[in-house]
Amino acid sequence: MVTEVAGKTGYATTFKVVTVLNTLAVLLQAVTAGQLMSGGAAGLHGMGASAVHLLGLVQLVVAVLLWRPGRGAGWPAVVSAAVLLLGFVQSMLGGSGAVAAHVPLGMGLFGLSVWLLVWAWRR
Repeated sequence: MVTEVAGKTGYATTFKVVTVLNTLAVLLQAVTAGQLMSGGAAGLHGMGASAVHLLGLVQLVVAVLLWRPGRGAGWPAVVSAAVLLLGFVQSMLGGSGAVAAHVPLGMGLFGLSVWLLVWAWRR
C-alpha cells in the first residue's frame, strides 16, 4: 500500500525522469574525463560538474517528496543525499588534482546513480 500511494502522486514519475537525467550527467562526466586525460574537454567537464550538482539537488528534493508526502521508501532520499554530497567531494578532489581519489569516487558515484535509476524504473 505504501508504494501504491507514492506511485499515484506523480512523485514516482518525476523521480524516474530526474534519475535518468542525473545518471546521464554523471555518465557524461565519465566521457569528458576520458577526453580530459587525452588533453581536451576541460570546459565540458567543468560544465558537467555543475549539471551533476544541480540535478543531484533536484533528485534529492524529489526523493524527499516521494518519501514524506508521497509515502514511498525513505532510502532513495538517503542515497540521493549521498550522490549530491559525493558530487561536491568530486569537484573538490578534481580541482585539487587528486586523481587517485577522484576516479574511484566517480565510479562509486556512477554506481549509486545507476542503482537509483534501476530501482526507480523497476517499481
